[in-house]
Amino acid sequence: MTARRGAPAVRQEAPAAKQEAPAARQEAPAARRRALTARQRALAAWAALVAGAFAVGGLLHALGVLRIDHLPPLHALARLPTLALIPAAAFAAVAVPVLPRLTAHLPMRTALAVAFAASLAWTVLLAVSGEGLAWPFTHPQEYLAGLGAVGDDPLGWLAGFVRDLPAYPTHVRGHPPLPVLVLWALAAAGLPGPFWAAVLVVVTGCSATVAIGLAVWRVAGEEAARRALPFLALCPAAVWIATTMDAFFAGVGAWGTALLVLGARSRAGRVALGLGAGLALGALPYLSYGLVPYLLIPLVAAVAVGVPRATVAACLAGMAGVSALFAAGGFWWPAGVLATHAEWAADPGAARPYLYFLVANLAVLALVTGPAAAAGLVAPGRAGERILPVAALVAVLALDVSGTTRGEVERIWLPYALWVAAAAGRTGAGGEGGRRLLAAQVVAGLLLQGFVRSPW
Repeated sequence: MTARRGAPAVRQEAPAAKQEAPAARQEAPAARRRALTARQRALAAWAALVAGAFAVGGLLHALGVLRIDHLPPLHALARLPTLALIPAAAFAAVAVPVLPRLTAHLPMRTALAVAFAASLAWTVLLAVSGEGLAWPFTHPQEYLAGLGAVGDDPLGWLAGFVRDLPAYPTHVRGHPPLPVLVLWALAAAGLPGPFWAAVLVVVTGCSATVAIGLAVWRVAGEEAARRALPFLALCPAAVWIATTMDAFFAGVGAWGTALLVLGARSRAGRVALGLGAGLALGALPYLSYGLVPYLLIPLVAAVAVGVPRATVAACLAGMAGVSALFAAGGFWWPAGVLATHAEWAADPGAARPYLYFLVANLAVLALVTGPAAAAGLVAPGRAGERILPVAALVAVLALDVSGTTRGEVERIWLPYALWVAAAAGRTGAGGEGGRRLLAAQVVAGLLLQGFVRSPW
């Protein structure tokens, strides 16, 4: 009797189940409309932020408030594009439709290699369309200009770094000693001069495409990583990857994060990967004082994938080892921070208006990451695909609010910007909307390279 009484109830549920299908079909177009509206709003906000920053910056420059920035919010000069930009434009015209197909269908390792090659080609073609690949490293205030003080005694130079700081070029005074030591080691290995410095920076900076792709793969899945690769390779940030040492910092930080999350997957290599991650991440504060907030990104990634204790311990040991080596060499990091802050306070850049750059710095981040990143941040999808870009945004906001980054952030933001740009993959590079946004990315890069003459 119980079974017979229960049977009608089961049969009565069937019509209700049939009614759910049309409702689901009706909900799908509504969800797509909401997503499209969110994307349009994000793109409008992106355009308004960038346009507003240039409009207000131009007014402040005309009034004499911004005297050292001639194209605020960028620290650059305006120029007109030349025919030398045609090779980069031609490459972009081929890469936009082809690259998403390759990264979507090739084996993952091959897709990563293709994305790296595309990033390298895009970056170099943009650079050679302007002043050249190595030109920024010839500037008298760049790191290479400080190598003469190092001579044949890097340890002696390191021990006296804080004491002699006022005598060094601007970029050396504004950073810890590791960038100069890296270039010194490159010269000592038989690769001196601006060209080899540019090769090191470009290759390391472009390799961040692979490292971030690996991290996204581990945190959000293979499909998310495949979608992100074209946007990472063709990011507008390439305009500055070929011209500034901060691109090297971006590569080091990206690989440190990638090694850390990969340590959660490899039982045999947990300790080795953790140690490698620790050495890379531990080097960041000695490459730039502004990279301390960057450590939030690997921290979030490690929590997201559940990095084993052995890997975490090895990572912390590697980071501690880097600090111990510098301390043994005579450089005490807090003393470096105080000395650099004193130099910064006496620099004309410290007099820039805080409130303008509080907003304008974010406009520069928008420019460097491109409109697709703004659309990707609001695109629907799994939270795991958004977590790393959001961590990078939080780190940027911390630096921005601190007031120590007033202008010139087109280079300072590079290590963070590439993680934010990975959010663009959430728009789907293979679909029509995604392809349009990828095209918008390369157009942004071409416009920046064509109309902006940057000192780095």
